[in-house]
Amino acid sequence: MTQFADECGLNVRGGDGGAGCVAFRREAHVAKGGPDGGDGGDGGSVWLVADHNVASLIAFKDHPHRRADNGSHGQGKRRHGASGDDAVVRVPVGTSVKDQGGELLADLAADGVRWLAATGGQGGQGNARFSTHQNRAPAFAEQGEAGEERWLRLELKLLADVALIGFPNAGKSTLISRISAARPKIADYPFTTLEPNLGVVRTDDDFEMVVADIPGLISGASDGRGLGHRFLRHTERARVLVVLLDLASVEEISPAEQQQVLLEELGAYRPELLERPRIVVGSKADVGHQDPPPGASCISAVTGKGLPELIRLMADSVLEARTQGSLAQGAGRSEEMVIHRPVPEGITVERADDGAFVVVGRSAERTVALSDLNAPGAWEFARRRLERLGVNRALARAGINSGDTARIGDFEFEYHDEDEYFNEEVSS
Repeated sequence: MTQFADECGLNVRGGDGGAGCVAFRREAHVAKGGPDGGDGGDGGSVWLVADHNVASLIAFKDHPHRRADNGSHGQGKRRHGASGDDAVVRVPVGTSVKDQGGELLADLAADGVRWLAATGGQGGQGNARFSTHQNRAPAFAEQGEAGEERWLRLELKLLADVALIGFPNAGKSTLISRISAARPKIADYPFTTLEPNLGVVRTDDDFEMVVADIPGLISGASDGRGLGHRFLRHTERARVLVVLLDLASVEEISPAEQQQVLLEELGAYRPELLERPRIVVGSKADVGHQDPPPGASCISAVTGKGLPELIRLMADSVLEARTQGSLAQGAGRSEEMVIHRPVPEGITVERADDGAFVVVGRSAERTVALSDLNAPGAWEFARRRLERLGVNRALARAGINSGDTARIGDFEFEYHDEDEYFNEEVSS
């Protein structure tokens, strides 16, 4: 079973907020102590954190659910509930986060970058918060808000200085095993490498670079042939591309044809990949019977021929790319790593398929979700708050008539314009 995974689904859920408490002070020698119910604690949130110690997404394959802790309920004597602990989910550096529709939400391309994946619910207020001159003994409190829950799609794009690209069996795995401590599977049949391998290469002057062995590409890889999209994805962040051409191809494909196919697939997948620094190398020089294209060097990973020169050339190219800051255009590190989208403010009204008027707006939805409308006085308090938020005016502008059904979140009620407020006979 493979110990590497570069894509998976992840279900995240923030903790629920604790409910506020309904309590009244009862002590000897204290007359009319009044309400003293405490607030509920906030639910914990789920954070994704890029960690260089995590190598792949294998941990989420069979266990895709991550939960934060719930907040505790409030208690009497104005004792507030404890907030739930956040859930910190560690993912590999280079992980892209998308929603179910494929829209990019965050690109965690640097160690330590954090992204809020699911917000915890807010704790409800206790009845001590609602005491007024008109209502000195409120018998209601707010419920805790449910935590946010959603499915995400995680995709890993390896961070490497150099990406080895070539046909299946071109000698990429043998090469990375000779120049680094990586030990990929090596065999004499195509598609031996089914997952990328990383190796750290050190030169004599202590210069270090990370080299990635990308599984073999074939014609049509940019269209998905041979798991092409999964393989090509790992080239996006590389600073330098090393194109390995098989000089001893058993299919008798010439090195020039191999190079043409590989460059065409790179360009079809991401045109900007063709602008990266590129080193063309002919492999298997010890047994090869074909000549490499003009300007290409020859190596043999088995005998070691040309390896010191190749390592030096790779190091010089990487050093130049680092100096110029040409860090894989479109890789995400040079752009905004977390995409911030403002939460819509205000109140809007939409029409549902069943004809109901749906009130959309976080403030209105939270007012209804947190209110225990079965408690005495709770509905009247929620009605006044909704009126202050402008829900009545928004419904009137949307053309609602007396007797029409309106909906706020999971709460449904019948609207009566002659009273200029919501009918108290509600259903949810």
